[in-house]
Amino acid sequence: MSKKALVTGGNRGIGKCIAIALAKEGYDVAISYRRHEMEAAEVVKRVQETGRESYAFQASLDKPNTCNKMFEQAVAALNGLDLMVNNAGQTICEPIYGVTEENLDHLVNLDFNSFVLMMRNAAKFMIDHDIKGNIVNITSSRGERAYPECGVYCGLKAGLNHAVAAFALDVCGYGIRINNVAPGATRIRTKEELFAMKEGAKTDYFWKEEFADKSKPIGADFWDDLGDVIPLGRAAFPEDIANAVLFLSSEKASYITGFTLRVDGGLIIPGMPEGFAGQAGVAAGGWGRPEPIK
Repeated sequence: MSKKALVTGGNRGIGKCIAIALAKEGYDVAISYRRHEMEAAEVVKRVQETGRESYAFQASLDKPNTCNKMFEQAVAALNGLDLMVNNAGQTICEPIYGVTEENLDHLVNLDFNSFVLMMRNAAKFMIDHDIKGNIVNITSSRGERAYPECGVYCGLKAGLNHAVAAFALDVCGYGIRINNVAPGATRIRTKEELFAMKEGAKTDYFWKEEFADKSKPIGADFWDDLGDVIPLGRAAFPEDIANAVLFLSSEKASYITGFTLRVDGGLIIPGMPEGFAGQAGVAAGGWGRPEPIK
């Protein structure tokens, strides 16, 4: 019998790559997605091309009841669950003096609460059905490093990095392992995808206004620029993160639990800034002085 996996935020970027990689390892895979139904359908097709079953469920995971409903639907479709991968999340950058309650609630619900609820649902299901399964959360290297205008996101990821150790203790007696993968800068959009975008959303930190000009191909992008200063010489690809998930959920990692595996090419070892942090801290001449408050 094939193993069963549920991947949240599995329609694009890291989640998409994880879903397809798991299918190639013999998993039937269900994914959740918030928007972009056609992208979700494409992932389902890619998984099915490997000979595995696949399902997609629309869900806004910042709503607690949605988490529970989607989990029940996915497990019923899969007819079981061996691996829960919590990947869906979002970064919203605001300085402390500009944090809005709307964004704060959204980030807490999506980037922390939904992870806890899905871990709870998965752990309970595995215990009730005597499944010695795995739970893997996608957190961030930002859980170990501070960046300006990123305090809420950094804090939530740090909280998950710490919480997973305690949660792992709760379920180790049932043969269930819980671990985190903490990516650094990861190419979540290919240049082809960037070229196809008409404009970037407020949360698309990688977007450059010059990309709106479709008369010429995209040259160096965010990840090319950052890759030059990463110790291993490049930004991560989603496959790098998927490989870490495959490892932690395999028998090769059967003696690992409560651990956060950082996959960042050495990005944070020297404490170098990432993305907008470099612009705010270096180009403006010092941390905390990016521009006067308007």
